[in-house]
Amino acid sequence: MRVALDTNCYVGFCRGEEYPMKVMQTAHELLLPFVVLGELRAGFACGNRTAQNANTLTRFLNKPRVKVLYPDDGTTHHYANLFKQLRQQGTPIPTNDLWIAALCVQHGLLLATSDGHFDHLPQIPRYH
Repeated sequence: MRVALDTNCYVGFCRGEEYPMKVMQTAHELLLPFVVLGELRAGFACGNRTAQNANTLTRFLNKPRVKVLYPDDGTTHHYANLFKQLRQQGTPIPTNDLWIAALCVQHGLLLATSDGHFDHLPQIPRYH
């Protein structure tokens, strides 16, 4: 099973929370959307454990089951369609979450998150 990780899932994993630990133990492939990587590094830059958090992330990214997922032209089409859907529903979500959603739809990924924003996109299966 291929699972995309939202920022809160990675952070929860680092804290030893049950749901993220289950995700990490059972997924065959863990995909970290580029936006999540940016959010994590921004958080590290603003924190007081920058080097420690960066080292932990580097070790995580070097695991064979982990891959960073970047957008391409196809991603932009999924982004546009999801943006339109959310606008028509009257349920916009943050831009970063929209990019994560577009990548999940494009690559047929389960999403591991505790963020309710994704509830507005039933076409994105969630890891349970």
